[in-house]
Amino acid sequence: MNTPSRSHGRQTVRPALKPRALMQDTPDYADVWRAEIATLFPELFPGVLGASLTGRALQEGTWQLNTHDLRGYGVGKHRNVDDTPAGGGAGMVMRADVVGPAIEAAMASASGRWPILYMSPRGRRFDQAMAQDLATCSGVTILCGRFEGVDERVMEHYGITEVSLGDFVMTGGELAAQAMIDATVRLLPGVLGNADSVVEESHSSGLLEHPQYTRPADWKDRPIPPVLMSGNHGEIAKWRQAQSETLTEQRRPDMWAKYTSKK
Repeated sequence: MNTPSRSHGRQTVRPALKPRALMQDTPDYADVWRAEIATLFPELFPGVLGASLTGRALQEGTWQLNTHDLRGYGVGKHRNVDDTPAGGGAGMVMRADVVGPAIEAAMASASGRWPILYMSPRGRRFDQAMAQDLATCSGVTILCGRFEGVDERVMEHYGITEVSLGDFVMTGGELAAQAMIDATVRLLPGVLGNADSVVEESHSSGLLEHPQYTRPADWKDRPIPPVLMSGNHGEIAKWRQAQSETLTEQRRPDMWAKYTSKK
């Protein structure tokens, strides 16, 4: 995907800019990766996505973010978005006739390969491979759940994929969605200053990243490993590879098993 040219109306980032102002109304460009978020708490966005590299890329128009307030699709005088579970049970379930219209609004201008994801503890675990795949899509629509979940008919009708950050439960999907978007956006062309960073970091090669060092050369009687100061790039590469393999074998035996099986 090509980075948008300046003719797309890029703007200058100013320190005083409030994060919420990053989501001002802008045209939807066909060649810009876009995230459409259906949530009960649109005010939580862009959140951390409005800071650092992702925030700068958002302001420059490298990617776009839109929210869809589920409360706006609520039913009745009080804009109800949930109801009691069919068959009884604790908690409340988000209604199909509320979530459905929000999903359709979010997908109204979608084109190309554009998955719909639902942040759920019962979903497929998010990983670097999924982030890399999402970065090649035209965009993504993410449903952030609350309460006991969403009416299953919504999942079936729209072919929604459930995604989880891990084996734990959160109060809602907003934080998880931001984490997933952050991991994806940083892979878009032009977001990171050094493209090699994406290639060499943890999980990209199936291994954990090797240890990193910088100045001072000696800190609290702990010197930088001599090989890193040698200037011999071949030996440095061998040392880093060995360190990555050792760390992965010790800390992530599941990753190590996959890595060795592929080798």
